[in-house]
Amino acid sequence: MTAVEVRYDVVVPTIGRPSLLTVLEGLATGPGRLPDRVLVVDDRTDPTTPLLTAPPPAAFAGRLRILSGGGRGPAAARNVGWRAATAPWVAFLDDDVLPPAGWREALVQDLRGLAADVGGSQGRLHVPLPAGRRPSDWERNVAGLAAARWATADLAYRREVLAAVGGFDERFPRAYREDADLGLRVTAAGWRIVTGRRVMVHPVRPADAWVSVRLQRGNADDPFMRALHGRGWRRRAGVPAGRRPWHLATSLALAAAAVAVGARRRRAAAVAGAIWAGLTTDFAGRRIAAGPRTRREVSRMLATSVAIPVAASWHWLAGIVGLPRRLRRPGPAPSPSRTPPATAAVAERAGGRAGSRPAAVLFDRDGTLVHDVPYNGDPAMVRPVAGARQALDRLRAAGLPIAVISNQSGIGRGLLTREQVDAVNARIEQLLGPLGPWCVCPHAPDDGCPCRKPAAGLVEQAARALGVAPAACVVIGDIGADVDAAAAAGARGILVPTTVTRFDEVAAAEEVADDLDAAVDLVLGIALPTAGAGDAA
Repeated sequence: MTAVEVRYDVVVPTIGRPSLLTVLEGLATGPGRLPDRVLVVDDRTDPTTPLLTAPPPAAFAGRLRILSGGGRGPAAARNVGWRAATAPWVAFLDDDVLPPAGWREALVQDLRGLAADVGGSQGRLHVPLPAGRRPSDWERNVAGLAAARWATADLAYRREVLAAVGGFDERFPRAYREDADLGLRVTAAGWRIVTGRRVMVHPVRPADAWVSVRLQRGNADDPFMRALHGRGWRRRAGVPAGRRPWHLATSLALAAAAVAVGARRRRAAAVAGAIWAGLTTDFAGRRIAAGPRTRREVSRMLATSVAIPVAASWHWLAGIVGLPRRLRRPGPAPSPSRTPPATAAVAERAGGRAGSRPAAVLFDRDGTLVHDVPYNGDPAMVRPVAGARQALDRLRAAGLPIAVISNQSGIGRGLLTREQVDAVNARIEQLLGPLGPWCVCPHAPDDGCPCRKPAAGLVEQAARALGVAPAACVVIGDIGADVDAAAAAGARGILVPTTVTRFDEVAAAEEVADDLDAAVDLVLGIALPTAGAGDAA
C-alpha cells in the first residue's frame, strides 16, 4: 500500500536575527519531503537592509517567499504566513531554532495518519545547556520552553483549523501568550493538539543583564488571557503559577516604605523597609542558589531581583487598566465555512445529550447578561453582569453563534414599547458586543402565546434565525423558565442562579454553573477548575 502523501508549508516569522539563515540551512538538510513553500515573514520595523546576508539554500529555489509583516508582532506575522500557505499543514518555526538533520522526515512521520480531530502536532524542544556548571538565570528561562505546551517554536497546524478559529490573535503584541491563546481556542473548538516524536533544537541566544526585567512586560497579557479564557486558563494551557502575589507584596512594601519616609514616620518606614528587604533577599537568594554563583551572575541577580517585582507588578496593573480598550479591538475572525469536529470525547466532556458540539448558544437577557431592572425601557440603566463580556468573547473566539431570547411582557402590559426594548438591546450590544439575532416575546403571561418561556417558541425562533437545529443549541439563563424552555425545544439548558432564583429551580436543573464564565466552561467542554487554582504569574 502506498503511504499517504503529507504536504506542508513552513512559516518562519523573523525580526532579522542572523540565525535565520542557519534555520533555512538546517531545514534544507537531510532526508524527507521538502516543504511546498518556505514562507519567511519579515517583521522588522525597518526593513531597509537585506534580510539575508547570503543566498538561501539552493534546495528552496522556487519555494522560498519573503513576505512583509509590517512590524506588527509575531502573531500578525504568523497570520501573514499561514494565510499565504496552500498546503494542508502549516509548520511554524522560530527564527532562532536549529532543525537537526532528519527533522523534515520526522515531521512527515508525525503528521501522517493523524485522526481528523487532531488539529495540531507539537515538536519536542531540546535546549542545550552548558555542561559542568549550573545554568544561568537566562539559560533556565529558555530551558523552560522544553516543557511549554503549544510553543510555536515547532508546531504544525492544519490550515483548515487555523481558518476555523481565525488564526493568531493580533491583540497580543509580543512573543508571549499568543501561542497559548491559539492552543486554548483550538482545543475549545473540539480539536486535539498532540506531541510528535520529532525533536527541534532551541539554542540559548546571547542576552544582556537586564533581559529578565524586560521579560516582565508579558505580565500585561495575563489579565487579557483571563478575560478571554476565564479562570483556570493557566491549568488548561499548562502555564505554571508564578510569583505574582510575592511580587505584589514586595512592591507594596517598597511603596509603603517610600510613603512613610515622605511622611516622616520612621518606625513605619523601618517596618515596611524590612519587609521589602526580606522579600527581595529571599527572591534573590532563590535565583542565586539555582545558578552558577559566579561574581558576575550574583551581581546580575541582586540588581534584577530589586527591579523585577516592581516591573512585574507595574505591567500587570497596566494590563488591567488597558483591558477594556484591548477587548474593544477586533479579535480573530473565525471562518464560518469551517466546522470543528464533534468528537464523542468532546461531547462527553461537555455533557451534551446529542453527542455533538453545540451549534449555538442562546442567552436569556435580564438577570443573565445584564442586571434585571423590571420593565426597563431606559438604555442608561443597563448594567452588564460581571464577566459577561469576557464570557461572550470566549464563545466568539471559539466560533460559536450567539443569540438572545427574552420575555418582555412589559410590551404586552402597556408598560413598554418595542422601540424602548430595542433601544435597551442596542445599548447592551454597545457594552457586550454583537449578540446575533434578538428574539423577544412581547406578550403578557395570560396571552397564551407559544413563544413565551418556558414554552419552546423563542428557542425555536432563534435556532431558525441561526440556521441550526433547536436540539443542537445550549440555553443559558438565570431562572427555571429558561432551562424549561430549553427542555421543551429539546435543547440543553444551563442555569446560572442569582439571588432571585428559587431553590427548587436550582434543584431541578440538570446543569448549574456558578457564573457565566463557568457556564462557558461547560459549553466548551472544559472541566471546571479545582479549588485553589491560581492565576498568579
